[in-house]
Amino acid sequence: MPCMIALMIAGQVFAWQSPTADAVRRIYVEPFTTREGSQKLREDVIAELRKQSSVAVADSESSADLVLGGGGEVWVKGYVSLNPRSGRSPSSGKPVYAGYLSVELRNKKGETLWSDLVTPGNAPDDVFKDLAKRIAKHVGEGMEQGGVPSRTAPPSGPATALEGAGATFPFPVYAKWITNYRRMNPNTEIRYEAVGSEAGVRKLLAGSVDFGASDSPEVITELAPGTEGKYLLLPTVVGAVVPIVNLPSLVGEISFTPEALAGIYLGKIKKWNDPAIAQANRGLHLPDLDIVVVHRSDGSGTSYAWTDFLSQTNPQWKNEIGAHLAPAWPSGRGVEGNDGVAQTVKELGGSIGYVEYMFALQNHLTYGKVRNQRGRFVEASLESIASAVQQMMAISDDLKVSLVNAPGADTYPIASFTWLVVPRHIADSAKRNSMLDFLRWMLGPGQAQAAALGYLELPKDLVGRELAAIAGIQ
Repeated sequence: MPCMIALMIAGQVFAWQSPTADAVRRIYVEPFTTREGSQKLREDVIAELRKQSSVAVADSESSADLVLGGGGEVWVKGYVSLNPRSGRSPSSGKPVYAGYLSVELRNKKGETLWSDLVTPGNAPDDVFKDLAKRIAKHVGEGMEQGGVPSRTAPPSGPATALEGAGATFPFPVYAKWITNYRRMNPNTEIRYEAVGSEAGVRKLLAGSVDFGASDSPEVITELAPGTEGKYLLLPTVVGAVVPIVNLPSLVGEISFTPEALAGIYLGKIKKWNDPAIAQANRGLHLPDLDIVVVHRSDGSGTSYAWTDFLSQTNPQWKNEIGAHLAPAWPSGRGVEGNDGVAQTVKELGGSIGYVEYMFALQNHLTYGKVRNQRGRFVEASLESIASAVQQMMAISDDLKVSLVNAPGADTYPIASFTWLVVPRHIADSAKRNSMLDFLRWMLGPGQAQAAALGYLELPKDLVGRELAAIAGIQ
């Protein structure tokens, strides 16, 4: 008889269903897609999985129930001196690694059943073995629970096309969802344009797309006050915005106080060695270099999350600028999209910008720690983002809540839900049925695919509230 079980990873619950415990125990580990170390990583993962009593490693894909694989990059971001007084070059010290591995567990149909984002630990002796241990630990936890996510049968009906547009922040996971949903539901064609929150929601308001997307819960209030009752804002995943920097001479990790970030974006702090930055980075050599401020030029939910944080932590910013999709920036140069900011910062020495967490990883950009409410400097990770969600579980009735500056010692302070904006009334019954099915799939099996791309899946109780809200779409 099928049974329901739950898996806890990074503080979140994965609901899984299994007909038998033995049905998913044999795993084939395929080669990981990395620039180097692929074979060693695979061998290390296999060796670590064999230590797990709940996992059997298959010798071939044909003899396996599940396939484990993924890809990413790992690189040296700096060195820790083994003897600071030796006077030797820092590059002769112990390497500190950056990078990521997007890991997925799939069934024989190619459906993603579980995913994870694994990043290197703090200066491990063997980076690939360190990553392998992290991967095997999480996979072992899943196998001990013994299951695979349940899914509903695709809806029957005529071919339907859905058009969406909006935020760039969640684009990687939306693109993955659309591809995987279409594989199981070939009668539904979904297209999504990552044109920015403001442009996308304006398209929805004009009736040229079927749904919008934004990282701001106030997007309708900002763009079309008085029409809020016509739309549902449905959280889809949780992400984070990180400050990225390009300091070629930087050796070590940089940290930012909220005061320093506000001062930089207000145009008051102009040099990297300014005392306001140096005070939080004692022992770190900061150059006498002009700061090049980069921000979004388009109406952006990423900008909303960034300015929401500055507003909540800096009175001057709140009074003079505030939290907006397209604020009146007092300084800096504007570029379009998360990818535009990432590329500009990557090209300009001395620059600082802000992007979605995964954009920073994928573009090999240095991203700083940020001081949270408890006074701790915390780096963005799935775990520190999860802490923000756990601290802000008092979700409002309309599914809108800010995760910015959440309490908690281990909380990353610039976390955010990202929302789909959906009409409460969809006149075309075929489109309505397709939209409802996609939304339910997104809140079910789709959630398990988010972590590999640097997003956190939604809390279980929030998903229940959303399903109830979706039932009211007419």
